[in-house]
Amino acid sequence: MNRSTLLLIVLFWLAGLAAAGQFAKITVPFIEVVAAYPHAGNLSAWLLSSVSLVGAILGLTSGSLVARFGAERTLLVGLLLGGALSLAQSIGLSFGWMLATRIVEGVSHLLIVVAAPTLISRVAVGWLQGPALALWSTFFGVTFALVGWLGLPFVERYGVHAMFLAHAVSMFALTAVFFVIFRRGDGDRPQSADAAAGAAPPILAQHLRAYRSAAIVAAGAGWPFYTCTFVALLAILPSLLPQELRQPITTLMPLMAVVVSLTIAPFLLRALGGAGVAILGFALGCLAVITGAFGTPLPVLALLIFVTFGLIQSGTFAAVPELNATDQDRALAYGVVAQTGNFGNLVGTPLLLSVKDAFGVGMMLALVAALYAVATTIHVALQRRRRLGT
Repeated sequence: MNRSTLLLIVLFWLAGLAAAGQFAKITVPFIEVVAAYPHAGNLSAWLLSSVSLVGAILGLTSGSLVARFGAERTLLVGLLLGGALSLAQSIGLSFGWMLATRIVEGVSHLLIVVAAPTLISRVAVGWLQGPALALWSTFFGVTFALVGWLGLPFVERYGVHAMFLAHAVSMFALTAVFFVIFRRGDGDRPQSADAAAGAAPPILAQHLRAYRSAAIVAAGAGWPFYTCTFVALLAILPSLLPQELRQPITTLMPLMAVVVSLTIAPFLLRALGGAGVAILGFALGCLAVITGAFGTPLPVLALLIFVTFGLIQSGTFAAVPELNATDQDRALAYGVVAQTGNFGNLVGTPLLLSVKDAFGVGMMLALVAALYAVATTIHVALQRRRRLGT
């Protein structure tokens, strides 16, 4: 390990923060975004969900593109495209054009979140790989915390369009930094012959190969059950708490996942491996939710669930390089994670809200426990397939 490797890992993580910012810049100051389009009404919600819709459809396609064209080139395109779109948004587009940029922004997001962890998996070898991917797994939680802490005051002072401009500047700056690094050859490694020649199989064949492989699909198979509940519970649970607890619990929930990912998870990864930690996280998440039926106070329950999220997200990303040896397979695996994760994001909040409104909080929590139980079962079944070589 050397300083240049650590710097590269941090820079790839910063690219992840920029990608997560594509969600956070709309989600966190959503009141201000809605106020900018007073005639859009309920259509404003599409400014949030359109990015996830694109990811649910094209997630694995982005993995195929990384495998075909290389992770470095894909990361540069994703960052440059994202910066250009944020710059366009900063000038105050009409609602129709704003929605169009958000749809294209989904493509930029996918390219970054598939290419960056693929590159981290390449440069972080040996014992460093687990901690590096544990760090990567925090990119969403850290970004939302930062935008809530620094971004909201910035928006209150300068307006939401100024935050779009700041986001564009950050993406352009990262593009320039990575362009210099990749031109110099840092972190570069020869691709497989097929990838270097651009001879990746057709998109449909890539989908079939990925979802039939117990190794490639491993991380993404459990991921929709996590993403289905992460944002939904972050939105719903604080609203059920007394007013004086809402702000601190809302702040602590994602931070609990980040702390666990950076402290406990790296040690567990060395002992159990990525898939093992993900299984442990889902199983403990199921148990944590069940304790709510036995009187665990809701604030404590909320924090316990997000503690287990730290294990799930770390184990999921660490499982990819553990189970897949080549850049091409890793890119496909991260593409599966992107695709299934965006599907979970897309359906999670409407699903849990509709169950809560129709049947009550208890039934909503029962559904969450069932989702984690299903995720645990799927992971265990895939692990058995890998051991049997089927």
